[in-house]
Amino acid sequence: MTYVKDPVLTFSDEENLFRESVRDFCQKYIAPKWVEIDEEAYKDKWKLPVDLIAKMGEQGLFAIPCDPKYGGQGGTYTMATIAIDEIAYADPAVALAVYALLNNGWPWMLQYLGNEGICQEIIPQVAKGKGFFGIATTEPQGGSDIAGTTMTAKKKGNVYVFNGEKAYISGVGETFKALPWGGGFFLTARTGGPGHKGLSSFAFMPRKNGKLKPGVTPTVYDDIGRTGLSTGGWACKDMELEEEYLLGKEGMGFYNVMEGFNAARIVVAAATIGGSRWLLEQAVQWFAQRKLFGGRSIASFQGVAFPFAELYTRFEAARYFVYRAARLFDEIYIKKNPNFKPRDLNVPVSMAKMCGPETAVDLAEEVMKWYGAYAYTRECPVYKAWLGLFSYCIGAEGAQNIMRYIIARDTIGTEIVKA
Repeated sequence: MTYVKDPVLTFSDEENLFRESVRDFCQKYIAPKWVEIDEEAYKDKWKLPVDLIAKMGEQGLFAIPCDPKYGGQGGTYTMATIAIDEIAYADPAVALAVYALLNNGWPWMLQYLGNEGICQEIIPQVAKGKGFFGIATTEPQGGSDIAGTTMTAKKKGNVYVFNGEKAYISGVGETFKALPWGGGFFLTARTGGPGHKGLSSFAFMPRKNGKLKPGVTPTVYDDIGRTGLSTGGWACKDMELEEEYLLGKEGMGFYNVMEGFNAARIVVAAATIGGSRWLLEQAVQWFAQRKLFGGRSIASFQGVAFPFAELYTRFEAARYFVYRAARLFDEIYIKKNPNFKPRDLNVPVSMAKMCGPETAVDLAEEVMKWYGAYAYTRECPVYKAWLGLFSYCIGAEGAQNIMRYIIARDTIGTEIVKA
């Protein structure tokens, strides 16, 4: 299909070359296999694409914004966003895109808050595709209420002792079993009293060097989509973690994870625009071949062409929001521009996370309607994109109405919105 030329959202020569290299890799190794990966994992939830993850690590698709001294690529967050956009275009079920976004955003937060020793231990394994590092805040009672976290981490000598449960966490199968090294999660737990000031953040490492820590029991769920990436949870019963895995200071966990969500939501939204781009192209290809009423393309009818035009417009808006947020992230954290503060990300990031998933899901539903009965068969892969992209309307890195609340709070004013 023909895309509108964009003089506003431009990329440097280095960024364009990077996109081309990522696209070439993805079209060679991911695009031909994404349906097979999804099918195999749907039948066997432990059938995860470990070999392809390792190959993605060799290509440098993980820890892109992390320092090379930790095995990272020394790139920008915009480059990480470009990579996730291209991976999702090649895998519109977004399993590999979500794996990659987690292993870019949260290793960066580990580098931002962690000590030298744990960064040297964890990030190189993630960068190589041998280990995983994601996010673990959600508990069985809900995900958006971070201040209501119930998992405890009590200090005992030089260790923290964890008790409680985490649920609906991406990467559990990879961390606890599939990947050779193991991995962990940016995790919030209660080290103090009630409320958000009683929380601390940790590099929670249940398995490393192929060995599982005692006191933790994982579960992997049977998801309805995005099955090339596992989702699950675990229960801790007196699991011990050394004190050096505390991230930042005690009592700052709520603030740490909120800052981390601003990083993660950018690449989440990038995955949805990559999937949207694939859907748009599927629609145009279908319009070219689907004829009726004397040989007319279905796109000759306004009932099809006008919704397509509206969805394409929403896609362009979402794409702008995503890359605007990524550029601003780089100004704040990479370039350290004193004219911007971390809080300045709140609204741009929330707009990207609000618009990207909802546009992608609405687009997937319309494409399935345009395809007709064929879209309701397993032979048509569009439903795989629909299910995968829908996971980011349900929640993940913040529910959609949380995005609306943040936008309203930071534009109208906290005192008015909370009144």
